[in-house]
Amino acid sequence: MDVKSGLFYVFSAVLLFAAFRVITARNPVHAVLFLVLTFFQAAMIWMLLKAEFLSIVLILVYVGAVMVLFLFVVMMMDINTDSIRAGFWKNFPFAALIGVLIALEMAAVLMGGFRDTEAPQAVAGQVAAEISNSRELGKLLYTQYIYPLEIAAVILLVAMIAAIALTLRKRKDSKFVSPSDQVRVKAKDRMTILKMDVTQVAPVEDVVTPTTAENKA
Repeated sequence: MDVKSGLFYVFSAVLLFAAFRVITARNPVHAVLFLVLTFFQAAMIWMLLKAEFLSIVLILVYVGAVMVLFLFVVMMMDINTDSIRAGFWKNFPFAALIGVLIALEMAAVLMGGFRDTEAPQAVAGQVAAEISNSRELGKLLYTQYIYPLEIAAVILLVAMIAAIALTLRKRKDSKFVSPSDQVRVKAKDRMTILKMDVTQVAPVEDVVTPTTAENKA
């Protein structure tokens, strides 16, 4: 087994472990962090397959933007984990059935794609040597799929604004002053001037001299 195959098995094992921990972690923040680790391992597998563009996009878009946004929302929202875990075993059989169906469908698609791959691999090797994968994907992304790209950017922007709005909700333990009230305030409301004498004579009984202190002693 060469180094490339060894790295593939290592990345795949870590990916499966991280994906399993995403659905079994009790803390939602830990689940999001394990999902970030899953994306990183998938990006490394893409890199081993010489799909550098997809690997970098997976890290920049999903890990650098989407997952950070999800982590931001999960950390700022007050999620009651006890109520979420209450119906876990009740819904587990149905979820297991859906998972088995998805696994069978993916196996059927993958096994069908592995048949008769010798000729397409030879043609793909010749084509890859002539053109740049990243350049062709960039041209296709910013010409034919420019509108879906802009829609996705707007959706991410709206999600970011929603996450910020969730963090700015009123809290009892925070000191908040309305900016409109600060703008409308006047100088006389900020400071009160009191008229006082320049000097005041101290009362006689409060004055203590060394002689009176000795006499009292």
